[in-house]
Amino acid sequence: MEVQDELEALTGVVDNIIFASPEGSFCVFRLLPEGQKSTVTVTVQMAAPLQGQQLDLKGRWVEHPRFGTQFNAMHMIVSAPTGVEGIRRFLASGTIEGVSKAMAARIVDKFGGMALEIIEKQPHRLREVRGIGKKTAEKIHASYQEKAELRQVMVWLEQHNVSGIFAGKIYERYGSFSVEVMEQNPYRLATEIEGIGFSTADAIAASLGLDPCDAFRVSAALSYQLQRIAVNGHCCVPENQLVDDVEKGIMVPRDVVWEVLKQDLATGRLDQESVGGTILVYPEYLYRAEAETAESLLYLQEKAAPIAASNPGRLVHRWEKKTGVVLAEQQRQAVEAVLEHGVFVLTGGPGTGKTTVVRAMLDILEKLGLQILLGAPTGRAAKRLSEATGRGARTVHRLLEASGGDGEGSGFGRNQDEPLEADVVILDEMSMMDIVLMRHFLEAVPVGCRVILVGDADQLPAVGPGSVLKDILRSGVVPQVSLTEVFRQRDDSTIVMNAHAINAGRLPQCSLDDGSDFIFIEQQSPEWVEQHIVTLCRKILPARDYDVLEDVQVLSPMHRGVCGVERLNQLLQDSLNPAGEDVPELAHGSRVFRLGDKVMQNKNNYEKGVFNGDIGYITLLDTVHVRVQFGDEMEVEYETAELNQLQLAYCMTVHKSQGSEYPVVILPLVPGHHVMLQRTLLYTAVTRAKKLVILLGTKAALNTAVANDRTKKRYTLLAERLGRKL
Repeated sequence: MEVQDELEALTGVVDNIIFASPEGSFCVFRLLPEGQKSTVTVTVQMAAPLQGQQLDLKGRWVEHPRFGTQFNAMHMIVSAPTGVEGIRRFLASGTIEGVSKAMAARIVDKFGGMALEIIEKQPHRLREVRGIGKKTAEKIHASYQEKAELRQVMVWLEQHNVSGIFAGKIYERYGSFSVEVMEQNPYRLATEIEGIGFSTADAIAASLGLDPCDAFRVSAALSYQLQRIAVNGHCCVPENQLVDDVEKGIMVPRDVVWEVLKQDLATGRLDQESVGGTILVYPEYLYRAEAETAESLLYLQEKAAPIAASNPGRLVHRWEKKTGVVLAEQQRQAVEAVLEHGVFVLTGGPGTGKTTVVRAMLDILEKLGLQILLGAPTGRAAKRLSEATGRGARTVHRLLEASGGDGEGSGFGRNQDEPLEADVVILDEMSMMDIVLMRHFLEAVPVGCRVILVGDADQLPAVGPGSVLKDILRSGVVPQVSLTEVFRQRDDSTIVMNAHAINAGRLPQCSLDDGSDFIFIEQQSPEWVEQHIVTLCRKILPARDYDVLEDVQVLSPMHRGVCGVERLNQLLQDSLNPAGEDVPELAHGSRVFRLGDKVMQNKNNYEKGVFNGDIGYITLLDTVHVRVQFGDEMEVEYETAELNQLQLAYCMTVHKSQGSEYPVVILPLVPGHHVMLQRTLLYTAVTRAKKLVILLGTKAALNTAVANDRTKKRYTLLAERLGRKL
């Protein structure tokens, strides 16, 4: 798509609306520019204007491969329809409730150019028009007033250098009080309107002349900083560190920050805990999530009576005799423990037989007549669990019947009032569970239900806040078995062996032989590594009968820079799905999406039923919609304004790959990645591969990754809560 660099101005009258998204985030319309006789197509990421309105637009002309020349508006200032004909067209458009085309003509015939002023300021006079009674007049006035107020919000935002794209969300939230709310405390936008962050709210406040030391500003900065620490995996942060960061971030006196922090703690806006003389500050929702998770685990553990207290060993022996599988001692201990405890944790690395233990648990528990649910944090992890056990498994979100709503951006159909219908729930890939999702899950577990948590404690922690699996293990309160004996799956496989070597701090045994399943290609040039990854995906691996889009996953330790996710995605897209006249594409910010692209959902969308990490392929793309196929049965449509929820997935971070398995994993290890090179990252990447691992880069980078066993500390207190030390 060709895009001109400079913003251009365009003024005209709205002729008709082609498409408007229900939530007001995107629209396409025809505009009749001033002094012209033919209309042009305009796209804009905000609520649709009204037919007949005068618009002042700023944007760029673009050439769409299917729909031709269009004006992509970045800014839109709207005015009321002007002129008798404009007013007639506006009223006849169906925008105003209660006004048909015939009635619009009668209103304009009666009041002429004063029609809109009559509707707004003297609605009782509408009864002078044939066919309009008291109720209809009131309905017309209310509908027009709503549109006028929305227009007022859009104008106010544009006047304060904020895109009108947010007008619909703001008006939906605050209604007639929208402008009043923004003028009194613009920082509410940062916490209550998705897409508006602290920086935008702060800029609005500055334009309004708000005192930089105002308590609203400092309180918003404290919340913003706590959001940032949550993104980095923490649930809380030492109060001194929090005050330091806010003081430097917004340049206000330290004593002012302390005073507002005390107020926020006193009012319950923020929470705190004191451990070893250090006070740790929480956002309220993470404090609640951590406290309730600990309380629920202890309660479930206490309330579950033994299933087979008489002789669990006999049940295990019968299973072994029936299946012909002889369990190792640790495996047998794990199966017996599940029969005795309400909450149990099973951990182990690759090749240690976790799947065998889970199958034994399932067979025995089903034999006892218990109803069992299987779940995992991501769709791919759930699919793996289903394939491994021969039973249906779902994501935790789908187990909980996620549907959207309030409360940390999520709502669940299953909770304490409508609990899960199960006697046992088994969750796999527990290293990926963050504290918020864990809290919602445990809330939906009925009293007496057993909970079995399975995972690999040596993998990377969850992307979200908390360190649930490690904290449960660290507490020593929940019964657990860690499988350490390795059962090699194939005599000629080195992937499992190398994974355990890396975990123990030893260099993996690598080969340059094409017949090996663990290859290290040494190369000093990061640019060469990039190009060779493209060659592997374009030529070498397809020649070895690998379907690159399905079987091969390129991973990277970092998002940006040479050999980063963004750069590799661009190179792989251009090689595997290049631009062409017959390939529709759509630019969204710095990203370009094409028909056929491999993409990943990057945030939970409860309404659409897709979640962070889900992988799909673009099957339809035009100026209005993008359709993505997730799995075999699920198709999801996105409007253009929602494309920030998608990213290319030819390459992804190692974090995003957790819970998935791929026949082939390709991982660059170059000096520019040194900040992220650590043992858990390399171990996690290697354990994603089933048939082939290809590492490319320098020996120094490989050595750094293996030697660096320091994991970034996460501030969490779940272990202390479970141990009743708080």
